[in-house]
Formats: sequence, C-alpha cells, structure tokens
Amino acid sequence: MNENRWEGIDEFVAVAECGQFTAAAERLGVSSSHISRQVARLEERLQTRLFYRSTRRVTLTEAGQTFLQHCQRLQDGREEALRAIGDLTSEPKGMLRMTCAVAYGERFIVPLVTRFMGLYPQLRVDIELTNRTLDLVHESIDLAIRLGRLHDSSLVATRLAPRRMYVCASPSYLERYGRPHSLSELSRHNCLIGSSDIWQLEQDGREFSQRVQGNWRCNSGQAVLDAALLGVGLCQLPDYYVLEHLKTGALVSLLDAHQPPNTAVWALYPQQRHLSPKVRKLVDYLKAGLAKREEYSGS
Repeated sequence: MNENRWEGIDEFVAVAECGQFTAAAERLGVSSSHISRQVARLEERLQTRLFYRSTRRVTLTEAGQTFLQHCQRLQDGREEALRAIGDLTSEPKGMLRMTCAVAYGERFIVPLVTRFMGLYPQLRVDIELTNRTLDLVHESIDLAIRLGRLHDSSLVATRLAPRRMYVCASPSYLERYGRPHSLSELSRHNCLIGSSDIWQLEQDGREFSQRVQGNWRCNSGQAVLDAALLGVGLCQLPDYYVLEHLKTGALVSLLDAHQPPNTAVWALYPQQRHLSPKVRKLVDYLKAGLAKREEYSGS
C-alpha cells in the first residue's frame, strides 16, 4: 500500500498544541472534520491511541506525548530543509558584518567586497579592519578573514589563498653585509622587526620560532617592505608583499631551505547548520577574486 507517511502529522501536531480540534482546524485553515479524519487515520496506521478525547478538550496519551516530540523535530527539520534550498537560490541581502587585518584588508579584501556589493544591491556591509582577534560570536560578526595559523577550533574555516613567508633583503644590503647561509648567522644581521620579533622558520623538517634583533621596528608590513627595499636590513614577509620585488630583483630571497611550511589566508565563520547565502557567496567570491590577483598567480 503506497500511502503518504507524512499524512496526519501536521494535523496531529496542531491538535496537540492547540488542545482542540476546532482551534487546530482554524490554524491550518481546514475543517474540523478533516482534522478529525486525518488524526483517526494516523492512530489507525500506528495502531496506537494518541489522544484522550472529551467533549471540551483533548489531551495527549503517553504514546501521544512521545510521538509529539518526534513530530515537532520532523517539522523543524522539514522547515530547515526548505529554508536551505531557498537559501541556495536567494540573493544576499541584509547586513553582513566582517573583520580583517588592516593592511591585508585594505589591499585585498575591501576592494573585492565593494565589487561584490555592486552585484547585490540589497546587501549592506560593515567591515572592521583591526589587527586584534575579535570574538565572532560575542561581537555578532558573520565573517572573519585571518592570516597564518588558526587557533579557533569552534569556527568553520575555508581556505581562501596560500600564504608563504619569505626572508629577503635588497642587493645593496647584501653587498655591504654579506648573505646569511645558516640560521645561526641571522644574529649577525640587522633584522627588520614588524609586529613581532619572532620569525617562523624550518630546520630538519621541523618548524620553530626564532627570535631576531635589529635597530628598526614598525608594526606595518608595508613599512617593513619599504625599509628592506632601501637596504636597511633583512625582513620576513608574506608572498603578497615581496613576490613582485623578487621577480624584478629589487629583493633577494634568503635561507630558502629554512622557509616555513605554507600557511594560508582563511575565511572563518561561526558553526551553523546552514550558511547564509550572503556569507557563502561572499566566501566563494573572495576565493575566486584572490586567485586572479597577480600576487597569487604563481601560487
């Protein structure tokens, strides 16, 4: 017998939640006799009484109470499934709050987000550029762009682009002070310090942290790059700062055997059963947009 196994469930839940057949009929916009008939068929199919009926109201049996909990979850799941499919076809709209590191955000992310907004006029965006690590859930942020190693285990991460670190210097610096050939020689060189005096390097297949020293410090990657190009010292910077200058010879890559393992640029968002279309489509757009950038064309 090819019967509809969903039949009667919506009517049963409505009666259980309303406590009356007439109120359930009003909620669903059908007749009381239809409700009564569907519930009776459901009880017959289950071979179980779900309600105690009196002239004034109905109450759930023990079996009815158990069945109600499962049916409510079924209804929730059905609504979730319909919403998920609707999201696949719906346009991004409403407010999207996101955060990114200042320099990377200004150069790479914000221009792409601005172009993305042009495709979806109903979307509004609030971008917080900061080098602090914000709590996405606590601060109601939909999306964070993070660089390097990840530590937030509770967040979902999507890799947007590679991130490779280079130790390099200008030819003029190397002419004056020579070229380091081992990690131990770093201590004899003026190392340009950015936001940290710890450089990530690799030796014998293992990544480790090396503290460096020098007479120059500024918490800006662009400023570190400018100083390196002027021959002030050695620097360690990500690919998107230095690849162009390595190609032209304005910088020389050093200690290539000790280059740390690749990390990445990540899109992070809070764990959700269904990612909203605005976040999902923006993440896809950022990934495609970054891949087209000249800085990543060789990655």
